[in-house]
Amino acid sequence: MAERFRLSLAQLNATVGDLEGNAALARAAWAEAKAAGADMVAFPEMFLTGYQLQDLVKKPAFDADVSRVLARLAADCADGPALGIGGPLPGGDKPFNAYFVLQGGKVAAQVLKHHLPNYNVFDEKRYYHAGDPAGPVRVGPVRIGIPICEDAWFEDVTETLAETGAEILLVPNGSPYHRGKMHQRQAIMVSRVIETGLPLVYLNLIGGQDDQVFDGASFVLNPHGVLTHQMPAFAPCLTHVDFESGPGGWQAVPGDKVALPDDWEADYRVMVEALRDYFGKTGFSKAVLGLSGGVDSALVAALAADALGPDNVRCVMLPSRFTSAVSLEDAAEVARRLGTRLDTVPIAAAHATVLDTLAPLFAGTEPGLTEENIQSRLRGVMLMALSNKFGEMLLTTGNKSEVAVGYATIYGDMAGGYNPIKDLYKTRVFETCRWRNTHHFDWMKGPAGEVIPPRVIDKPPTAELRENQKDEDSLPPYEVLDVILEMLIDKEASVADVVAMGHDRATVKKVEHLIYISEYKRFQSAPGARLTERAFWLDRRYPIVNRWRDGSGES
Repeated sequence: MAERFRLSLAQLNATVGDLEGNAALARAAWAEAKAAGADMVAFPEMFLTGYQLQDLVKKPAFDADVSRVLARLAADCADGPALGIGGPLPGGDKPFNAYFVLQGGKVAAQVLKHHLPNYNVFDEKRYYHAGDPAGPVRVGPVRIGIPICEDAWFEDVTETLAETGAEILLVPNGSPYHRGKMHQRQAIMVSRVIETGLPLVYLNLIGGQDDQVFDGASFVLNPHGVLTHQMPAFAPCLTHVDFESGPGGWQAVPGDKVALPDDWEADYRVMVEALRDYFGKTGFSKAVLGLSGGVDSALVAALAADALGPDNVRCVMLPSRFTSAVSLEDAAEVARRLGTRLDTVPIAAAHATVLDTLAPLFAGTEPGLTEENIQSRLRGVMLMALSNKFGEMLLTTGNKSEVAVGYATIYGDMAGGYNPIKDLYKTRVFETCRWRNTHHFDWMKGPAGEVIPPRVIDKPPTAELRENQKDEDSLPPYEVLDVILEMLIDKEASVADVVAMGHDRATVKKVEHLIYISEYKRFQSAPGARLTERAFWLDRRYPIVNRWRDGSGES
């Protein structure tokens, strides 16, 4: 009879800094794995502390707490399967990113991360020492090689593990989502399997942390890159994987393989999970937002309803004398279809009072953008008052196109605690609304069906801060603007590159200028769900004061 080894994979949602809460999740999963006859239960990278910790990981008092909680976890889980869990290991001026194997009431082995990612959202060279590559860890009959996250993206660590006797590769990860990431992961892990000839377990965190969402989607590969298990994206689960020893070594017995979401579903799910966890992990349960009758606020209202439930979402229409009857009707219809509360707070009288108050100082000047933006700032005042009074976090509703070029009023419509669509270009906002109208899943708390009226999606976008205003009065059409923005921001293309695509040079230069002069606004903007590899915050970091401009392609 073939020798067997049962490895239970705990794809769970850790909360940064909640050491006791994370340890409690580990104990519960360990007990369930023990009842299922597991030989080992594994958790993702940095599960004990949550991830990413940033400078918190360098605080001595935090390190002491981690050591205390880890020791108690080991003692509590002494009689049963081994337990593998990630956390920091003190190392002097900064710690190591470590993975601990707990057996017999103590830390029986520890593995240190060797390759420290230092790109996109990662700054691990700032926070951790690099550890030396280590050999495999024996758990029962199996020698398990544990390359931590980035270590499996390079062949040297897994090659060393194979050469020193590893029989199974267990890769604990804290890998955040961006569009297309799953295909990258699987391709690289298949390469490691083919190079080493060993089965591989890819175990990833789930859950939101600030702007990032860890999407799970853990999987198991047998030699030759054969997929044996595919765990769900975004959902917590404990999966028992059986390995059998044969003439060719250890192999996973095939199990369940769930379908993964496409890019549209994944993006939407990320925005929902990011919002849900940002609220839950910061202690909020209710949201408030300004519902203008436009497409951006309609999508944010839908996301909030899906994340928190319609009863926990307050929408507020704040009409001015420039607000059209169509906008009033559309806002009311969005709230009705979603089932959210809708309050109306007129700002015309407040606007007139502010203008009267400022009139002596504004004397001799022409009305313009300043007077328009006072309306937006008054809306921010009203919404923040509701937020403060009722404990409802204010959501901002600016899309990536607007955030990129500064087409938003600082201390006005930029006021708020979180922006679910911050990394979604305007053209993708339109398509996401259409997608939501035709798709509904169990993880959505909002109603099914056409929740965003087609007229809201199809009408020309406008801020309604003056008569007959349209976004295209100030910006290129969004189908043009978004292509230019994606080239300049997401692909870091030169002005000459964009002009070579057929775009007018003056238009490209105007967009470039708007991007750079809006950096100070983005510096003060609310965090939002990361969907791409060039989201505003940690992915793209530019100086606020910057006089350089791209002169490429000048004749």
